[in-house]
Amino acid sequence: MRDQSGVVSRSQLKQVGWTDADVRRAVRRRELTPVHRGVYVDHTGPLTWEQRAWAAVLTVWPAALCDESALRAFDPDRTARDDDSIHVAIDRGRTAVAPAGVVLHHRIDLESHVAWNLGPPRLHHDEVIIDVAVRQRRRLDAVAVLADAVGSRRTTAQRLITVIGSRKRVRDRHWLVSVLRDIESGTWSVLEHGYLTRVERPHGLPGGRRQVRHVAASGTRYRDVEVPGLAVIELDGRRFHSGSRQRDRDLERDLDAAAEAQTTVRLGYGQVFDRPCRTAAKVAAVLAGRGWAGQATSCGPSCEAMPRIAVTR
Repeated sequence: MRDQSGVVSRSQLKQVGWTDADVRRAVRRRELTPVHRGVYVDHTGPLTWEQRAWAAVLTVWPAALCDESALRAFDPDRTARDDDSIHVAIDRGRTAVAPAGVVLHHRIDLESHVAWNLGPPRLHHDEVIIDVAVRQRRRLDAVAVLADAVGSRRTTAQRLITVIGSRKRVRDRHWLVSVLRDIESGTWSVLEHGYLTRVERPHGLPGGRRQVRHVAASGTRYRDVEVPGLAVIELDGRRFHSGSRQRDRDLERDLDAAAEAQTTVRLGYGQVFDRPCRTAAKVAAVLAGRGWAGQATSCGPSCEAMPRIAVTR
């Protein structure tokens, strides 16, 4: 029970010699409180998220956390409400009834895809990442799942590509692999990937080096995109660029770049996703002013920057 956050199943109690009468007596004395049918907790107060997760797994055992619930188990700081349903995977050949607050997912060959040694047991991290990414309704959300996973350094783009390759059916397989290839090259956030695929590539801007490690007197920092000899492109995502402390670090990076005679262009979500064509035109102008001899291209007939960017065929 200590290993399971105070949660225990009736079958586990019987394995150590308890009888049904012993269980009823413990419940009557409030030493145990029923959570689901045949699953108990050792107190009468509200359940923690971890206790709810253990109860969900034990009520349909053998089972394991999956989907968003598995991600939260891997990362306790992950944003989620404690009243969210617990997602649990069971073997596809089984029939089980999920109690209130538990969502069941049937999985082929469950045994080999679960980290049974973790508490609560859960699908392997890389399997979970692909599951969650595939279920996203918006592609930007799928990019966020993949980029966050690689950016956290819990996995690599290549490992996730291997998981995709091991599955017979994956929705948007080729697109997911292409996103992971971009992430492998250094686009570690939705905003960075958006700059690459909406601003840089479609408008023919020079490709930059990504996540460049830079050591200065103020410390070691990573530049989002560095176009050697021309400019540094910094992408201010909402997750990593909020608060006065982060703002101070951003300004320090800009000052370091200025001290090296580098021009810093700082972009946000609006510039990348709402007006990528106009942003591309302005970035091209900055690069041209720094000596870029190339020419930006239009992304198509409806390119909003048509008056500013010469169309090349």
